[in-house]
Amino acid sequence: MSRSKRMQPVVRVAEDRERQAARALGEAQRRLAENESKLAELIGYREQYSQSFNTAGGVGLDARRLHDYRVFLERLGTAISQQSELVEQLRLDCEHSRRRWLETRTRAQALDKVTERYQQVERKAEERLEQHDSDERALRTRRKPSHEDH
Repeated sequence: MSRSKRMQPVVRVAEDRERQAARALGEAQRRLAENESKLAELIGYREQYSQSFNTAGGVGLDARRLHDYRVFLERLGTAISQQSELVEQLRLDCEHSRRRWLETRTRAQALDKVTERYQQVERKAEERLEQHDSDERALRTRRKPSHEDH
């Protein structure tokens, strides 16, 4: 069996790992985008709620409503903080997935190149052998005595 054929299972495994790493990266990017969107929604909601609080505060609020607004804004701030931490962790996960994909991609490409080089060497060897066989056939044809010489 040729070297290039022996490399094919190794190349397939490397390509499978690259595809798995690409899928993991895609999933990490999807989760990150989804949670960045949730964070943006929370921040937007807090801004809207703060504006309505300021508007309502201008008209006058009783102590209970003022307390409820503040408690809700505090909870919203906590949720934003937690979501921000999650987004940061997902960014790190995404970067880790990207590095893993790049590593597997680089390995798969290197194995492809090695296999291609093996195939080139094998083709050249085959061409030399065919040329040698052709040269020998041509030489034998020239050496055969023709029937006209007798």
